[in-house]
Amino acid sequence: MTRAPAPPPAAATLRTARPADAPGLPDVERSAGASFLALPDLAWIASHDVMPADGHLDAIAQGTCWVTEDATGLTGFLTAGVAAEDGRVLHIRELSVRADRQGQGLGRRLLDHAARHAAAHGLSAVTLTTFRDVPWNAPFYARAGFTLLDDDALTPRLRAILAEEAAHGLHRRCAMRREVGQAHCP
Repeated sequence: MTRAPAPPPAAATLRTARPADAPGLPDVERSAGASFLALPDLAWIASHDVMPADGHLDAIAQGTCWVTEDATGLTGFLTAGVAAEDGRVLHIRELSVRADRQGQGLGRRLLDHAARHAAAHGLSAVTLTTFRDVPWNAPFYARAGFTLLDDDALTPRLRAILAEEAAHGLHRRCAMRREVGQAHCP
């Protein structure tokens, strides 16, 4: 007996997060973190603490947290904040897509939306820190228009973030930047 193919996933909508979304965001991040189980030296991340719901509320209040959702609930989110000390950039604190929805373009949609938001608000770029050699980290962001920053291009803010991450056991990290404008914001 042959099985019918699984139906395609429901289309996800993208919208600005609301305070009522905050309690569900840690679950999305935990689900996304399960991908690290495939990397023996980073598998511990799958059970590591995630950003608590309260950690998202400031970004939600500022309008710099966006979610994707479908009929099953929240499928992904991007939480960011404006970093004025770097020439007014939008810094991504966390981008997560639920494990069962990864690879379907939701992360890219959230990134592109954040870049459009940054451009519309007169910001010069979007920055983030990530793992240099994890396929769904730096290589993914490079395909989305982010450039790896050399040590001499790091701002004091990005240096401090990378140092704090290293102090918490997150090594092999890098900072990346995506300039915003018409050419970079589809």
